[in-house]
Amino acid sequence: QVQLVESGGGLVQPGGSLRLSCAASGSIFSIYAMGWYRQAPGKQRELVASITSGGSTKYAGSLKGRFTISRDNAKNTVYLQMNSLKPEDTAVYYCHADVSSRSYRGDYWGQGTQVTVSS
Repeated sequence: QVQLVESGGGLVQPGGSLRLSCAASGSIFSIYAMGWYRQAPGKQRELVASITSGGSTKYAGSLKGRFTISRDNAKNTVYLQMNSLKPEDTAVYYCHADVSSRSYRGDYWGQGTQVTVSS
């Protein structure tokens, strides 16, 4: 079993910053891509950013420049630095990881952390 535990969400004013963290634990042999998705009320879940084990990154086009994804492979942790936040960034943010144990490789998700951007 693999668990992803997110932290760092909350309420922030427009223009503010937040840093999300997601730590993977459990029966981990290797972690491939890690990433962040978000889902706003009434909308589909969408990719925010992803990062490979080698550090290659991908961003949703509209977010590049404001959001930065990074990871610490030694800690099995992925981060999302969010700057210049806007009300439209309000959503539940989910961590994702492509993880292999000794016998299984699959996609794992965190429980989600709420980010609310409001004055």
